[in-house]
Amino acid sequence: MSDQPHEVLFLCTGNSARSILAESLLNRAGEGRFKAYSAGSMPTGKVNPFALRLLESLRYPTDGLRSKSWDEFARDGAPAFDFIITVCDNAAGEVCPIWPGKPMRAHWGVADPAAVTGSDSEIALAFADAYRMLSNRVTLFVNLPFETLDRMSLKQRLDDIGQTDGAPQPA
Repeated sequence: MSDQPHEVLFLCTGNSARSILAESLLNRAGEGRFKAYSAGSMPTGKVNPFALRLLESLRYPTDGLRSKSWDEFARDGAPAFDFIITVCDNAAGEVCPIWPGKPMRAHWGVADPAAVTGSDSEIALAFADAYRMLSNRVTLFVNLPFETLDRMSLKQRLDDIGQTDGAPQPA
């Protein structure tokens, strides 16, 4: 692996919950080996308060988290991504901007906790479930043997990660 961190963009339609959680998870779990960002095709303009509360309760930094358009990352001067990972089914089917450098793409669909209705406890549980699933996938991702995988094998492993549920996986 190079000395430079792998640049990863998590995409979702609204960029208010799942992609924000994934960005925070990878920035912590990646321990400087990864730099994560998030964006949406139709951003809501604000981070879901349940996502912020969950991250804050787990002592993740939340300063600087914001709902933003993927157009920010298709401009000159934007990071050159190594990986683009969609976390919602809608974003996976949308026509994305052309990303410089031909990043590897994967889909890690997660049910939208922001779409859950009910009591605050029920909504918080949906966010905890999304967090658990994304945390498992991010953990698998950061522990891949990047140095020994060719591009095709790495792509297969990324796709396989997207098929895992929230249960811990064997090493």
